[in-house]
Amino acid sequence: MAAGLEEAFGAAGEFGGAQRRLTALLVLLQVYVACQSVLIVLVGAVPQYRVERAAAAAGGAQRVRFLSNFTSIVTEWYLIEQEAYKVSLASSLFFVGLLIGNITFGPLSDKLGRKPVYISGSLTNMTFAVGIAVFALLGYYVREWRYLALVSNTLGVIFFLLSFMLPESPRWLYSQGKTAEAEDVMQYIALGNGKERLNLKLKPSAGALRKDESPPGILHLIKHPVLRWRTVVLMYIWYVCSFVYYGLTLNAGELGGNLYLNVALYGLVEVPAFPLCMFFIEKSWSGRRKTMMWFLVFAGFACIFTMFLQKNSGLFLSPTLLALCGKMMVSAAFNIAYIYTSELYPTVLRNAGLGVCSMSCRFGGILAPFVPTMKSLSPSVPFVVFGISGLSAGFLTLLLPETLNKPIAESVEELQNPKYGVLKNEKANQLEEST
Repeated sequence: MAAGLEEAFGAAGEFGGAQRRLTALLVLLQVYVACQSVLIVLVGAVPQYRVERAAAAAGGAQRVRFLSNFTSIVTEWYLIEQEAYKVSLASSLFFVGLLIGNITFGPLSDKLGRKPVYISGSLTNMTFAVGIAVFALLGYYVREWRYLALVSNTLGVIFFLLSFMLPESPRWLYSQGKTAEAEDVMQYIALGNGKERLNLKLKPSAGALRKDESPPGILHLIKHPVLRWRTVVLMYIWYVCSFVYYGLTLNAGELGGNLYLNVALYGLVEVPAFPLCMFFIEKSWSGRRKTMMWFLVFAGFACIFTMFLQKNSGLFLSPTLLALCGKMMVSAAFNIAYIYTSELYPTVLRNAGLGVCSMSCRFGGILAPFVPTMKSLSPSVPFVVFGISGLSAGFLTLLLPETLNKPIAESVEELQNPKYGVLKNEKANQLEEST
């Protein structure tokens, strides 16, 4: 019988064993991605060192003696003082690679499909948080930086090989008019869920683009005044979330104490962030906008207040604890940004809007590694920079509309129509009455 894609999913199983196995693979992949993102924290760690200047004064060569028992690129090539910027540069280049991938792989995934672009991306590059902690444990036992980098990247080879087990997205196939291939994937899902072979054929997709038709793109975000201002604000918020998030993570080694414990805590502190933000964004008295605003503001204040505390001021008044609180808050804001941004854009431009915001996010990652080097001016300067960024992004969030229990616009015309606000409130009241 002929059926639509949603009916086919119902017959094959919405989230059965097949989907759970594929999800498990993608979830484990986040562990590898987390290891790559924070690799430079341990590989580029700067241990305590002593410069033997007396030898230099006597006419001999100046010597640097490192006092810790682990190795890094710093101890290998003496990347200290005037050469220290190279460590930050190496971290920034990683995020430059993410930016290039963001620009190229997004459009390619729409054109060529999700699976081939995902596999090619694997060649270059709540689970992410656990991955950071796993990497800290790995670094504790593998002290030689070359072996640490080798072990961390071995996971990438394993996930690359496992990625060939992933089927193509049936929704993408269906949207491209490739109903036969979509039917094959649906059969694969049904069999994986323990069901019998499906006896159905998909209807031709009514929403498939014609060959001479191009989907709405980035230029539409600039063309319409409502979306133009909304995009500028969202781009800055995404930039700050990434800037503060990665900046605090890369600054883990600057707070004193055990480096490996600091890195693990900077990952594990994100675990409660997800349920925390999901609780507040569904409440009528907080919603998306206020919750993200307060999380960013609290993250900013937590960073700024570190400048008033001493490293030896006790567990509950230490800069490390405040920095961890800031990391949890900005992580929660980052989680909200994905949901909030998706609801602020009409359906036809949602992918374009998310893509632009994601690109601005990568610029935050590129600049973040250089901020910890500002500690040469004062140890508190990096945290003040992160704090001011968080506060400014938090207050800018108030310029955006609330989206909780509001119907999402399907087109740009709905956003520009003066009657849409009235219609939106009527639909919102209907939703509240039905719940």
